Amino acid sequence: MQQASPDTAAGRSRHPPDQLSAGAELLRLEGITKRFPGVLALDGVGFDLRRGEVHAVCGENGAGKSTLMKIISGQYQPDEGTIHYKGEARRFASSLDAERAGIAIIHQELNLVPHLSVAENIFLAREPKRGWFVDRAALRRQAQACLDRLGVDIRPDAPVKALSVAQCQMVEIAKALSLNAEVVIMDEPTSSLTESETALLFQVIGDLKAQGVGIVYISHRLDEMALIVDRVTVLRDGRFVDTRRFADTSVDAIVALMVGRSLDDKFPERTSVPTADVLLEARGLTRKGVFHDIGFELRRGEILGFAGLMGAGRTEVARAIFGADPLDAGQIRLGGRDIAVKSPRDAIGHGIAYLSEDRKGQGLAVKMSVMQNLTLANMAAVSNRFGFIDRAAEAQVAWRYINLLSIRTPSQHQVARLLSGGNQQKIVIAKWLFRQSRILFFDEPTRGIDVGAKFAIYQLLDRLAADGIGVVLISSELPEILGLTDRVAVFHEGRLTAVLNTRDTSQEEIMHFASGHDRPPAPGAATP
Repeated sequence: MQQASPDTAAGRSRHPPDQLSAGAELLRLEGITKRFPGVLALDGVGFDLRRGEVHAVCGENGAGKSTLMKIISGQYQPDEGTIHYKGEARRFASSLDAERAGIAIIHQELNLVPHLSVAENIFLAREPKRGWFVDRAALRRQAQACLDRLGVDIRPDAPVKALSVAQCQMVEIAKALSLNAEVVIMDEPTSSLTESETALLFQVIGDLKAQGVGIVYISHRLDEMALIVDRVTVLRDGRFVDTRRFADTSVDAIVALMVGRSLDDKFPERTSVPTADVLLEARGLTRKGVFHDIGFELRRGEILGFAGLMGAGRTEVARAIFGADPLDAGQIRLGGRDIAVKSPRDAIGHGIAYLSEDRKGQGLAVKMSVMQNLTLANMAAVSNRFGFIDRAAEAQVAWRYINLLSIRTPSQHQVARLLSGGNQQKIVIAKWLFRQSRILFFDEPTRGIDVGAKFAIYQLLDRLAADGIGVVLISSELPEILGLTDRVAVFHEGRLTAVLNTRDTSQEEIMHFASGHDRPPAPGAATP
């Protein structure tokens, strides 16, 4: 990738529109402003999209990216500004109105109906009919075509509630593709996808570009953008900062524009040192049809990584240790003693916490306030001797963690669902930090979180380990595993294939074992 020129890196250069043209103008926004109670979400933002291009929108959580996308897709109405679509001034009354015009959005937060099938979700309210009735055969056939286009192994008749988060993400993408839209908005589409699934998605994006579709792409994974993005627009604090050709800038320059400062290191220097003291030991953990004979140790002050492809069993093992799913066999030892964990209540009582990858469905009470969510896992700590909540103590705790994790909220009383995805994730992390647990399972803790906030969370994980807490980091991002952990346990199809010292391994070796190989790769051998 080319490095930005000095003027570009300093943010003083703007490319003239004619130099940026990748095709006919498809969408243009001018002076878009949106206010919410106590928050100016967007302040005079401008943006344009051309046919056959991928235009990335970058910014920290709270920068206004998702709000802007919801305005384009008709979910919000702007307070000020104009939207021009295919040369005409438009105002979309709803998301359905925008879809009919040819604008589809893939939400960062999953927007599926759990009790319906995959096919029913893909064509919800658009089912093929035979007379008055739904044509089930056509529904399944058309859904299968969308899934085949993505190259994923998901049955059209499978209930959505039985799918993993990554599989649900692929269903969301298939749903958008089924609309045959001219504008496709992708809000964090790869946040829970493996590298192979991401590669398949990028192939689909290439096909859409060739068909003249304009794609608005939002992602915190800036490195992957070099493969697909033509232009990038940066927002900060609800304001437009700059639009640049992606080939003419650098990831470091984009990050500097996003956060207003340079981030030289992606990962903090580790201050924690694992001891020989084993905090948690798993022996022969088995759940029939899901994982088999899993055994590992977690030491005091250690960050242990769980790596593997989708369906490898990483999350399922963590959930079983937390008591969320049943075990058919195996032992869990804590501090050298066997413990019985039949439910999450048991796990929490033993000092084991689990931060789910699905923060909206399993981590947050979305209709409750920020403060209530922060103290939810440790109510006794903010209650008086009569069992009533001490509101002053609760407020003090809430502000401490709001400041510690830089949670952007107008008030501690703000309803959690109204915050950005990244800030919601921070609330879930803060909830378990306040619990002061001995063992912390973090399942994709930085999913949907911007680069600046990621660094703060990485520092927190290191600080927790330095305090003697055992941390298990489940992550689909191998650079994150390599940058944070002391050791990494590699899973493949429900089995543990290797436990490696992080400083002595590489992405290639991890992928070798994640692909099912039980021996180290030969020197110089390519990873399958």
